[in-house]
Amino acid sequence: MLKFAIAGTALFAFIGTAVAADLPRPQPVVQSAPIGKYPVGKYPVGKTPVGKYPTAAAPVVTKG
Repeated sequence: MLKFAIAGTALFAFIGTAVAADLPRPQPVVQSAPIGKYPVGKYPVGKTPVGKYPTAAAPVVTKG
């Protein structure tokens, strides 16, 4: 009888966890920039290593 009680408790715990994972969560509100303003920090300037790597794909080197 104790095995059934432990198994039932574990079953309810797993079901409760699965239900809680499916509940909707509030998402942050997206704030749009005012009209006529430049979105500062949104342009990818300086995000790539310019001049460090070739623009074409590197050749595949196999050993063996």
